[in-house]
Amino acid sequence: MEWVYQCRNLQEARDQIDTLDRAIVSLIAERGIYVQQAASFKTHDAAVEDGKRSDQVMRRITRLAGELGADATLTANIYRAMMTHFNEDERQQLQRQHQPDTATS
Repeated sequence: MEWVYQCRNLQEARDQIDTLDRAIVSLIAERGIYVQQAASFKTHDAAVEDGKRSDQVMRRITRLAGELGADATLTANIYRAMMTHFNEDERQQLQRQHQPDTATS
């Protein structure tokens, strides 16, 4: 990666890592917002875990990992964990949408 800053000491390396960690967490949060938006368009539990879509995402992520020089196994594991978590969030959101409002009953 030719655009990566060449650190001169340990503290600079740690500072760069901290900056990246903030960016990564911010992007995970942003991805979660879009997952919630996507969930609002789904009407049944079967739509939450669409194997075809998951396969598309994993193929794209594997390709990107290769293009960008990331460890493909690590990247795939991170994405599988993230997708599992977001799928569970979608299921819970879907259940809440279909529960009767007990406050007005």
